Amino acid sequence: MASETLSQTDIDRLLGGGSPGGAPAAAAAALDVQVYDFRRPHRVSKERLRTLEAMYERLVKALEAWLISRVRGQIEVRLQSVEQFSFGEFTLSLPMPCSSFIFDIVGTGQRGVIDVGPEFSTYLIDRLFGGEGNGSALTRALTPIERMAVRGVADKLTSLLQEIWQDHVPMDLQVTGFESSPEILQVVNREDPVLVANVEFSSGNVSSLVLLCLPFSVLDKFFTSSGQQRLALLATNEQEREVTRQRSEAALRATRVPLTARLPDFQLSMRELAHLSEGSIIPTGIPRDARVILRAGTQERFIGHPGRVNGNLAVRVVDAVPSLAATVPVSVSDSRTSA
Repeated sequence: MASETLSQTDIDRLLGGGSPGGAPAAAAAALDVQVYDFRRPHRVSKERLRTLEAMYERLVKALEAWLISRVRGQIEVRLQSVEQFSFGEFTLSLPMPCSSFIFDIVGTGQRGVIDVGPEFSTYLIDRLFGGEGNGSALTRALTPIERMAVRGVADKLTSLLQEIWQDHVPMDLQVTGFESSPEILQVVNREDPVLVANVEFSSGNVSSLVLLCLPFSVLDKFFTSSGQQRLALLATNEQEREVTRQRSEAALRATRVPLTARLPDFQLSMRELAHLSEGSIIPTGIPRDARVILRAGTQERFIGHPGRVNGNLAVRVVDAVPSLAATVPVSVSDSRTSA
């Protein structure tokens, strides 16, 4: 009858195409529903994320080489992820107390954060002050002296951040503050989006994270121009692409790579070590023609002999390392031992 009222079941069957069983549920399951947060829109596309990961991988490799020469120990550094968060979520992920260095982005009025995890802070302090780096993680705020020791890493990270971003968003970064309480840490509004790189450090049984936080407001140029630059590159002719390739090759060849070398290890008694003073000459017992291994970054590349040129320490390259698997008892350092 026309006047009969339809039940909810009848309505569901009509909307589902008339099939009596399970059609509405199947139709609902086929919908690809994604949650969209209007306060924090997702701005990192897959293409830009790949670019960001490549940029921060360069930072990680350079930092690893610098740290190995700094602490005279084996450290592995790897990029864990590059993600978008709100600043409030970032502060909630920090331990209490934290070791957060605040840096100014000169000329923009914006600031960022470098947080060094407690395990890595403890390891770094212990190694720089002559320890083995096996102490328990500090559960208190860093003292001023400890803070200055850890700040060296923050200063190095700001210079590396400037380097990897210079082709996209040139920035001048300067460490200007320190905060040990996540609740007090305030560089942008809690709802503002930030780009956070999670860098993992490991050495023996010690593992920790260092977080690099940049506000999205200073990276707008990168996120709005990446697609336009790609389209412009596709639209250029073969001659223009060749010029671009040659320019990139010239920039790559001009990149500075740290080259380090050291004489083979030798031993000193505690008595001899206690009597050392400025200007002392250390008898090493190493032959004058002993070879050294030259490293480009963290890779062993060449075999050489030490010497002098015009009063300066020098190394003559005599051969290439036959295999990266070859084990040579040398450490990464400057060759400053008197023969």
